[in-house]
Amino acid sequence: MPRGSAVTGGMASQMTFGRLLLDALALARQLTDWAAEAKAEDIVLLDIRRATYLADYFVICTGTSDRHLVALAERIREQADGLGVRPDHVEGTADSGWLLLDFGDVIMHLFSRALREFYRLDRVWPDASVVLHVM
Repeated sequence: MPRGSAVTGGMASQMTFGRLLLDALALARQLTDWAAEAKAEDIVLLDIRRATYLADYFVICTGTSDRHLVALAERIREQADGLGVRPDHVEGTADSGWLLLDFGDVIMHLFSRALREFYRLDRVWPDASVVLHVM
């Protein structure tokens, strides 16, 4: 999603190229909601704008098994697709313990418990601020 396409208050009422525009924060919050609905654990929404130019937000969550990670990724991709939003890039596999869904300004990390504890991505960015934390 291009920078500068922010829409205050969440979803835009205008259509562009056949898809609804979401600002980065609205998309990040929606991804967080979908992860919670799919029973992801320890969901953290980080504002990383002061920490890096890589993206505006990270959504980080934990799946309870390989099968759960696959289900999380599939559900989130399906839900996003329903809004006309698709990840620009997808990396990783459930059996590796880390899946990444890159939506441009928002990057979602789906971890196994072991890799989440090992990488501690939530703590790598000291200048990042926690927007939301769902236990």
